[in-house]
Amino acid sequence: MRPNKGFYAREINQIIQNTEKMGEQLHPSYEEIRLAIDEDKLADLDQAHIKEIHELFDEGTQFYRLNFEKIKLLKPPAKVMGNHKTFEKAYEKYVNGCQAMTDSLAGEVNVDAFNEAEKVQDLATDTLYKVIQKITNLLLK
Repeated sequence: MRPNKGFYAREINQIIQNTEKMGEQLHPSYEEIRLAIDEDKLADLDQAHIKEIHELFDEGTQFYRLNFEKIKLLKPPAKVMGNHKTFEKAYEKYVNGCQAMTDSLAGEVNVDAFNEAEKVQDLATDTLYKVIQKITNLLLK
């Protein structure tokens, strides 16, 4: 049976939309930590609040993991197979970056780990959006 192009496109679109929604929910907490790091005011953040952010990030990372599992199960049309594999690898890197950022908030905030995780996420996000554009263009041809 051939992969259904419309189903594949809808699923990828839904995954990206859900990822963006979760990112929007997590962003204010990320900004709070980022600002505290940049202004050297981590000591001003309450440990209980950091723990809440850690738990929120952990929930988000688990959500991203579920999306990654969906991506691995998708059957892409042949003309986007290579791009799908690139998408899958980039999403995995994104999830790993999210996990690393979450881990950086366990106990004492590990600034170096937080910064490194941010870089991993940024690179993965750039790749994701580039490859989604390629997939979309190929599916529309």
